Amino acid sequence: MDRLKKLTPFLSVAPQIGEADVGALSALGYRAIINNRPDGEAADQPAGTTIEAAARRHGLAYRHIPVISGQAPDAAAEAFRAALDDLKGPVLAFCRTGTRSTTLWALAEAHHLTAEALIATAAGAGYDIEGLRGRLEALAASGKGGGDVLPFTRATSFDVLIVGGGAAGCAAAASLRKRRPDLAIAIVEPSDKHYYQPAWTLVGAGAFDRARTERPMARVIPKGVRWIRAAAAAFEPERNLVVLEDGGRLAYRTLVVAPGLTLRWNAIEGLAETLGRNGVTSNYLFDLAPYTFQLVQGLRGGRAIFTQPPMPIKCAGAPQKALYLSCDYWRRQGVLSKIEVELDNAGAVLFGVGTFVPPLMKYVEAYGARLAFNSNLKAVDGAKREAHFDVKAADGTVSRVVKPFDMLHVVPPQSAPDFIQASPFADAAGWVDVDQETLRHKRYGNVFSLGDVASAPNAKTAAAVRKQAPVVAENIIAILDGKSPRAIYDGYGSCPLTVEKGKVVLAEFGYGGKLLPTFPLDPAVPRRLAWWLKADFMPTLYFDFMLKGREWLAAPKLLPHEPQARAEDPSLDDCAKSSPARQAGRR
Repeated sequence: MDRLKKLTPFLSVAPQIGEADVGALSALGYRAIINNRPDGEAADQPAGTTIEAAARRHGLAYRHIPVISGQAPDAAAEAFRAALDDLKGPVLAFCRTGTRSTTLWALAEAHHLTAEALIATAAGAGYDIEGLRGRLEALAASGKGGGDVLPFTRATSFDVLIVGGGAAGCAAAASLRKRRPDLAIAIVEPSDKHYYQPAWTLVGAGAFDRARTERPMARVIPKGVRWIRAAAAAFEPERNLVVLEDGGRLAYRTLVVAPGLTLRWNAIEGLAETLGRNGVTSNYLFDLAPYTFQLVQGLRGGRAIFTQPPMPIKCAGAPQKALYLSCDYWRRQGVLSKIEVELDNAGAVLFGVGTFVPPLMKYVEAYGARLAFNSNLKAVDGAKREAHFDVKAADGTVSRVVKPFDMLHVVPPQSAPDFIQASPFADAAGWVDVDQETLRHKRYGNVFSLGDVASAPNAKTAAAVRKQAPVVAENIIAILDGKSPRAIYDGYGSCPLTVEKGKVVLAEFGYGGKLLPTFPLDPAVPRRLAWWLKADFMPTLYFDFMLKGREWLAAPKLLPHEPQARAEDPSLDDCAKSSPARQAGRR
């Protein structure tokens, strides 16, 4: 339980806890739990009744004071204060990230503690509630009430506000700092960890150290960029505001939306309950990639199934990469002939760019793997070791097929986060609706998006972000300077297909499947050089180049300047002339 953050000797806060954590809390001396998260907020969220039942079993008191993300009403703060007065401590309060619980504590204590003390205490626990300052001061002055909207100050308004501290958010910030160091830039990100996810496939094959894929978020946020450790909940683009989980608002002149996508584990019935046991694993989780290799090492016969959900997903080649590397290990151990290997793909083709299908098929055939197209995983019975698929026939009819397994590697369905899908930025499919070349929002001229959440029809990979970040940076600076965007993204993405340990088919392509190889070599040939790039060079390229604004081989294509290229969108004039950040002055 290293996620617990103590605010007072009486109260600690934490991100979402599970049923198994309750016993640990009891052993640590906690006597009560306050749940500040509404039920049904996320697919992988335990029900409040489950946590309550576990608390009762261990003799802990339980209170449910749900607060909708982006809101922190006075009534909830009063209920939180009443609970603290009533409960015997120590008390653990939790929500999705701990932010809402920290917010309620601060509002509950504002009647007798200064805003400065509350903000400093929260910061010491890793929570940035600076946005609450105006409301806390109002509560202290009135003794009870307070406004819901954060007043504009230098601390809460920025030239560029970035939602998301993953690869896309950090790379965009670094590219902006490289071009315009005096910009006031902030990143809104609740997690204290940053992950290099492309290496998890190698971790699942025993070819990479998992610890090298994780770094503290504070180390990767570019210097000079403010990290606001909070979660975004909603947007008010007509007012150039981002709403945080605690109800605070942050103002911006330009906005970058880059929170990544959401893995929908609960979209597959029974999967969440059996992940990490019963032979069910996934390289899409930091905690489970080592379990993949454990299963691969232990399997000496039986059936291994690898799944791929409907597109789009991050790194479309990852599902079959897991298959190739597992088969290569079994071949080297002399047991491949005893294992029935199958790839169940919800789509109709092995890979979306035809150039790379023939070399991949050679490996499929060499490994003796069976391809099951139009086969979509819908349920898993871990105890019985059965996978249930909806299989579409040539005539369009769908039937349910149950397949036994000894090992099941699952890639979950994926979508934009809920708060993005519910936002005014979303297209019909829920992704941030951007122009695929400029990455500028189609309706809001001072809003940009990149990375997995953007609607651009490119491969969702870190390599794509490396080319997108300079484009977004150039175009944001153009907007801030009153000009039109002129940097163009060509859809570049890279998928290093690890067909065996030591060899990679380096698939590089842009929009429409156009081949965009970096090196003058046949890209369809598996190469040891490409393995070296994947396993040794690319992590360095990621952490020491991309996240630091060093744009090696990533300079964007620029269109020539247009005469009088002043932005015509009235919202941009408002943003540039009368934004809170400009009124407050540049930091």
